[in-house]
Amino acid sequence: MTGFLSDLVQYQGLFRMIAVLGIGGTFQIGFQISSLTYMSQHVKAFINETWLERYGYPIQQDNLLFLWSITVSIFGIGGLLGSSGSRYLTVKYGKKKCLLCNNLLMIVAASIMGFSKTAQSFEMILIGRFMCGISAGLCVPLHHQYVGEIPPKKLRGFANSTSSFFWSLGKAVGQISGQRELLGSQSLWPMLMASCGIPALVQLVTLPFFPESPPYLLMHKGDQEGCRKAIRQLWGEGHHQAEIDDIMKEKATMKNTKILSVLELVKEPAFRWQLYMIVILTATIQLCGINAIYFYTSEVLQAAGFDERMVSYMTLSIGLSELVAAVVCSSIIERLGRKTLLRGGYWIMGSLLACITVTLSLQDWYFWMPYCSLCLIILFVVVFAVGPGGATISTRVEIFKLSCRPPAFVISSVLNWLGMFVIGTTFPFIVEGLKHFCFLISMGVVFTSGIIVHLFLPETKGKSIIEITEEFNKLNFKNKHVPTAPNHVTEDYTFCTRL
Repeated sequence: MTGFLSDLVQYQGLFRMIAVLGIGGTFQIGFQISSLTYMSQHVKAFINETWLERYGYPIQQDNLLFLWSITVSIFGIGGLLGSSGSRYLTVKYGKKKCLLCNNLLMIVAASIMGFSKTAQSFEMILIGRFMCGISAGLCVPLHHQYVGEIPPKKLRGFANSTSSFFWSLGKAVGQISGQRELLGSQSLWPMLMASCGIPALVQLVTLPFFPESPPYLLMHKGDQEGCRKAIRQLWGEGHHQAEIDDIMKEKATMKNTKILSVLELVKEPAFRWQLYMIVILTATIQLCGINAIYFYTSEVLQAAGFDERMVSYMTLSIGLSELVAAVVCSSIIERLGRKTLLRGGYWIMGSLLACITVTLSLQDWYFWMPYCSLCLIILFVVVFAVGPGGATISTRVEIFKLSCRPPAFVISSVLNWLGMFVIGTTFPFIVEGLKHFCFLISMGVVFTSGIIVHLFLPETKGKSIIEITEEFNKLNFKNKHVPTAPNHVTEDYTFCTRL
């Protein structure tokens, strides 16, 4: 406890920056996903009213469902475009400038959606959702990279896992704001839709007071003085020579090396297993069953005999459970390590999915069985948030060198957005065909991923990027000659942050 309080005082600048990055980062995605559920009926009614006023007759039900599906899916299309351009923009302008401009885009999008009802134009909602998707697609990989580069080695796992915490926080805030007693009413839903501009405004105002990441300043800008000031501002006064040496070693290996493009990264044999792991981890997040669990929550609760009003509050309790679990993940990730959380989390989730399949199949036989399903669902969400939810983000940041992170996160983000789109369009048909047994697919996925992680993923806890790369080189090159990285700093470069 004393050590935690000491770190809280010394690294207060770092913790403040983590909060600023999170509010304008993964918080936005969580908020967008959860709040839209509470606006669905109101937006559909608004589209119908607008259509009736324009053309004198109500819109056909098929057309209404089509426009609503476009309203939902266009966010993912924008996200795919935004994430695809993140590598180019990051390399050219840096993460800080990109995030500041990205906040302006989100604020404009929020304003357009907020005034859609006043202008009697549902097209403004489509435009605003598309712009929000572009903004979210850009800010998430930037958030992950930024927060992964600013902490010292001993706090790297904690800092990376906060991305998952802010994702859960965004979902919880969206669920709370969407309650009919707050902004989820028929008259206030435009304010709920426009409220995504508030986090963007907070980050736009506060981020200019924080520095660009120290590795970026030193390795790509060659700004040693700027790096020194950034470390002092984020890490406080003290000797941080070990972390500085790690940055310098990575810089030495990057001499005459540019930031790779996506195609160059895919072709590079030295990063083959890193790419395999990032694809496996990203695909597992989409296929692990968390989306299926959220899909089935309302059905299970209604089957338990709860009315619609109670279902809304119980769904909120599941979101809050995920938020608490994300906090637990941030506190234990440096003790247990990323590999342990991923491997153990996958195997426990697979066991819970088997139990959920049984209880859903038997819920008509016993009156108390739906309550068992609810408990298992909450436990599944908690295990996901404590384990793979936070550890996946941390691992994706730590297994790539700085020269490879932008294209690696483009690949990860594109896979993530494509996965969301594919799961969203195909999952209803899977449920229709397999009924409750649809969870068996996810069970097979998580057990298989747990075995792959156990066999091939090196533990990244407490290791520098050079050490992690050497571990992967054993897989990438096997018996071939492994290029050796220099173990010395090629420049006479020593400083501490004491004034």
